[in-house]
Formats: sequence, C-alpha cells, structure tokens
Amino acid sequence: MHKLLLSSPLLLAFALSTACNGTNPAKPAAVEGTATDTAADKAAAPGDAKPVGPCIDYASKVCDAAGAKTATCDQFKAATELMSDKTCQAGIADLATTLGKIKATQAVCSELVTRLCAALGPKTKTCAMVTEKTKSFPTERCKEMGSAEGFPKVLEQLQQMEAANKPLSAEVLAKIHGADGASSGDKDAKVTIVEFSDFQCPYCVRASSAVSELKKKYGAKVRFIFRHFPLDFHKEAHAAAQASMFANSKGKFWEFHDLLFENQKALKPADLEKYATKLGLSAAALKTALSAGTYKAAVDADMALGKAVGVRGTPTMFLNGTRVENPTDAAVIGRAIDAVLTSP
Repeated sequence: MHKLLLSSPLLLAFALSTACNGTNPAKPAAVEGTATDTAADKAAAPGDAKPVGPCIDYASKVCDAAGAKTATCDQFKAATELMSDKTCQAGIADLATTLGKIKATQAVCSELVTRLCAALGPKTKTCAMVTEKTKSFPTERCKEMGSAEGFPKVLEQLQQMEAANKPLSAEVLAKIHGADGASSGDKDAKVTIVEFSDFQCPYCVRASSAVSELKKKYGAKVRFIFRHFPLDFHKEAHAAAQASMFANSKGKFWEFHDLLFENQKALKPADLEKYATKLGLSAAALKTALSAGTYKAAVDADMALGKAVGVRGTPTMFLNGTRVENPTDAAVIGRAIDAVLTSP
C-alpha cells in the first residue's frame, strides 16, 4: 500500500498537513477543524487598528481558554459577530459558565488523548502528534473516534504509523542508501538523507525547496539520495520519474529534477522533451527511452523500496534511517542534521 491510511479523521487531518496521499489534493489543503479567517481576524490584520468592543473582548477571552486554533474558537468568533454589544457584555459577566462548558466539552478530547497515548506509549512521536492535532478537533469528532467502534480502528492505524516511525534496520538502510539512487554529497558523509518523492505532488515542491536550501548550507557534509514514489493518481508522475533517470544517466539529474518541480503542471511527453533540450540532452533519445520503458524498472524498484520501508505518501524522508517528521521544513531537517553532525 503506497498511500497514507486515511480512514480515520485523525490520520486524515495529519496527512493533509504534510503529504500527497489518497485524498488526491490539487494543492496543499487546509485541515478540517482548524481556525479560519473571520471578520474579527481580518479586522486585526497587520497595520490596521486593533478592533475593540465587548464582542471582540468576549471572543478573545473564550479563545484564550479554548485555544486560538481550535474549532471552538473559530465558531465562537463567528457567533459573536452576530451578537449585540449588550449580549456580549452579559456573556462576559457570566464568563465562568461559558468557560465551564468549554472545559467539559474539551474533556472528551482529553480523554481520547489519554487513552491513545496510554496504548501507544506516552513518549512516542505518535502520542505527541495525537496530543497536538486533537486540540483542533470538534467534540463530535473526538466522541466518534473514542467510541466502541471507532477507537480500535484509530488505535490500529496509529500503531501502524508508530511502527513506521521506528529506525530502519541496517539491512534495509543499506538498500535505500544504495548507489542506484540519484544522489549528491559525499558518499561517506556522516548524514545521509533519502527522500521518496513524486514530481506531481505539490508537497514535494516544498520538500525540494527545503533540500535545495540544505544542500547550499551543508554541501558535501550531507548526502542526499532521491528515490521515486509516483502515486497512481498522478498520471504523469511515472513518466516524469523515468525521464529524470534518463537525465541522471547523462549526469543531469538534479538540473532536470529542478525543472520538473518548477514546471509541475507541464509534464506531458512534449514538455519532458523540451526540458531535455534545454539541458543540452537529446529529446529524441529521451522519447525513445520513454517509449521503450528503459528506466521503468528503475522507478518501480524505488517504489518497491518505498513500500518496504512503509512509505504511504509523498514526500517521505529518512535521515540515517529515521523518518523525518516534517520533510517540507528546512529548519526541522536542519536541526536533525546538526544533532548528528555535532554528536561524538
């Protein structure tokens, strides 16, 4: 299975924030249940005078208690826009009652987190993710996930996620670090990063930008290996991957890689031939290679490796065999690199 497991709302919310997967997003999507722009938010845009009034104050106090990025805060802001100043003043006067009800509703999600973390392990990465993500969930979602029917399914999938987060074995690590993948940096570098990617995935553009930034910062100190994981609903991704391997055979992989991500919406065969010509490669030779499927086996081999190490969406990144939590964030990856480079 090469897509993220998405049958639970929790995993869906998590997946949408970081990867291309079975939801087939056309662009990075917002996570359901998080705060959205309201009139109050827009009124407080940088450079504008901060809005004042009892309803703004009422919403602010509730959001301070509920959490600024929660669905409760979002809904309350929207509700106070329809209230009169007199109603909001009355609400502030009886604020303790409102906050008490909010606390009671939050208890449902808090109980869910407690149960999941007890089963997963309180110090696991997956527990930390659950703790953070459920802060934005509406109460009804937590009730559904904590139900007799929902909880076992959610737990099973989270346990699979936790298993996928475990460091790779030496044998598996040797395979994904193999010389068959397109790479840059010193082959004996202390840090090796392996990225499984898809040229049509919008999140992979972000990962590509992060990698470019890191390559400039660390140079040969870090070895970067690119492996292909074209998702089946990205119809042009497999051919694009094959074309990049053609470029790799001519010593132009990274230049071709950059052109593909810069022109992600133009990956038809004619486009691929145009990029080859731009790099001084033979468009005719590329066309022949694509028709013959010369590099199809190489791409498929990368996909098989990805499935073997639990890749379910793109981008997925491993640093010395440990899965990177956010492969689109150069700062996050950089901190992980520094931790290894500065270790004894």
